[in-house]
Amino acid sequence: MSIRVEDLELPQLAEVKKQLDDELAHLTNSFSQLKQAQSKFKACVENVTEIKPANKNNIILVPLTNSLYVPGKLADSENVIVDVGTGYYVKKRRADATKHYGSKIDFVRKNLDTLEETIQKKQENLNILLAVMQQKMAAQQQ
Repeated sequence: MSIRVEDLELPQLAEVKKQLDDELAHLTNSFSQLKQAQSKFKACVENVTEIKPANKNNIILVPLTNSLYVPGKLADSENVIVDVGTGYYVKKRRADATKHYGSKIDFVRKNLDTLEETIQKKQENLNILLAVMQQKMAAQQQ
């Protein structure tokens, strides 16, 4: 059973508006986090492509944390260590690592597309709700 927003009173409409605002804030936050993850995976692809046989035995900076790097020597230019999630790392060939991160980027992109559609629908619902609230307030003032 569905209820038409036109049939609701102003206090009920205000509650629905608050709920829609909360949902939109949550969805927008999730969208932002997915965008950050997508950027991270794209950076990983770029990093893997920077590792070339010509760079073997060169001195590089190895990240220990986000802000701490130590000098190291690139001993193996054919394999990389890939973070596969939840604290697990796997040794992969460069091409496989690029493919792995490419599939992650595609997965995130699909989720971003779905989330963007959901955000647009929620925004449309909110706009309709605001229009109904304005009509009801104008009718009360007359």
